[in-house]
Amino acid sequence: MIILAATPIGNLGDASRRLVEALESATVIAAEDTRTTQRLLAGLGVVNRPRLIALHDHNEKERAGELVALAREQDILVLSDAGMPTVSDPGYGWWPPPPRPASRSA
Repeated sequence: MIILAATPIGNLGDASRRLVEALESATVIAAEDTRTTQRLLAGLGVVNRPRLIALHDHNEKERAGELVALAREQDILVLSDAGMPTVSDPGYGWWPPPPRPASRSA
């Protein structure tokens, strides 16, 4: 399964308990920047060191097949550097864009 995890923006104290639990149990993390993820793990006191896979605009299409194959056998946590993935970060191109609101005539 692919799990999208929101990361704190600016303050590690904003990390949810659920995020910390997900990081502690993850075996694979697909991250926008693996160095940032390593700092996040250390800053939150997470001792688990899962396999980190870089996933960003420049390699996302090439990595998608590998991640889908891995997700068939184990959970993969997808992280952006800050905030929620798929908004404008890793995974953005995996789903169709949301519908646009209908325009109104004046």
